[in-house]
Amino acid sequence: MEAGSRDKLAESLLLYAVTDRHWLGDRTLYDVVRESLDGGVTFLQLREKDLDNEHFYEEAVKLQAMAKEYNVPFVVNDNVDIAVKMNADGVHVGQHDMEAGDVRALIGPDKILGVSAQTVEQALLAEKRGADYLGVGAVFPTGSKDDADDVSYDTLKAICEAVSIPVVAIGGITKENTPELAGSGICGIAVISAIYGQPIIFEATTALKKVTEEMVNA
Repeated sequence: MEAGSRDKLAESLLLYAVTDRHWLGDRTLYDVVRESLDGGVTFLQLREKDLDNEHFYEEAVKLQAMAKEYNVPFVVNDNVDIAVKMNADGVHVGQHDMEAGDVRALIGPDKILGVSAQTVEQALLAEKRGADYLGVGAVFPTGSKDDADDVSYDTLKAICEAVSIPVVAIGGITKENTPELAGSGICGIAVISAIYGQPIIFEATTALKKVTEEMVNA
C-alpha cells in the first residue's frame, strides 16, 4: 500500500466498530449498526462466530451497502471466502486464523487486510506478509473475547514504533480508559461493547469518537 493510501486508511481507523449480536436485545443488527454509523463510526467489521455461511453472507451484503452510504470501509472477520464472494473492502484475521500471506493471495493486492498481533514479532511478520493494518490487544481486560491475551502499553508502543502500517488498539477499551492510550502511536481504537453494549448507541459513539480524537492528537 502506498503512503497516501496508508494515511487515508489510518484516518479511517479512528473509531473501528466490531459487531456483536450478543448485545442486540430486541433490536436488529442492522438498526444498531446504522445508529453507530450516525454517531460517527469510521470503520466497520462484521464479526460472526456462530452464524452459518448463508445468513452470514446475507447479513454482510446488507451491512456493506449501508457502510457505503457513509463512505466507511467494511471488512469481514475471519471468513475469507465470504469476503471474496461479496467483494468486501477487506478482511481481518487473527493469529489462529488463516495465515496473512495466504489471505493476501486470495483477496488480491487492492483489498484491506487487517491482522491481530500481540507481540512485535507477530506485528513485523504480519506486515511482511501483506497486512495493511494491525489490531493489537487486549490492551485492557475484556469480556468480549475469551482467548484475548493482555498486551501492555509498552508492548503496544513498541509495536507502533516497529511497523510502518497503522495500528489500532483493541480489548476492554471504554470512553473512560481511552485517554490512557495517548502517546502509544496508535491511530485509533477498535471496540465492541463500548458502542454496541451501550443503552443509547448514537450518544455513546459520538462521545467515544471525541475522546478518541483527543487521545490520538494528544
